[in-house]
Amino acid sequence: MAAENRSAARLNACQALYQMEVAGKGLKEILAEFEVYWIGAEVEGDQYKPAEIAFFRSIVSGVLENQVAIDRAVDKILADGWPLRRIEALLRAILRAGAFELMKRGDVPARVAIKEYVDVAGAFFEREEAGMVNAVLDALARKARADEFSA
Repeated sequence: MAAENRSAARLNACQALYQMEVAGKGLKEILAEFEVYWIGAEVEGDQYKPAEIAFFRSIVSGVLENQVAIDRAVDKILADGWPLRRIEALLRAILRAGAFELMKRGDVPARVAIKEYVDVAGAFFEREEAGMVNAVLDALARKARADEFSA
């Protein structure tokens, strides 16, 4: 159950980061909106899964606090000519959230974080985009968490 709640937290965090960017909403406003109206609620006949709220908040606020470093790290991995700012907004949110976990949440195994964000990408995009998320986060993890990949 805890794993499902964390998966839902990641999905909600990506959606919240996307909404913040496209709608220009602030951190407090977006956290309140998701916690009251989306997480674990029924919206237009769809039941949204409960999420680990503290983990959701950690991802959203952590991405914002570390966004410059995250964007630089992701930009170094992306192919020349395709900086993060040129990538679709939701895909950018997924990459940022995944990068945050890899860079700042050492309590989460790198392979778990990568798989989770590839799954989030797969919920919204085709295989090509999910594969790109996998490749970027894997490359970032091998730099940020080399010890987890040396075995």
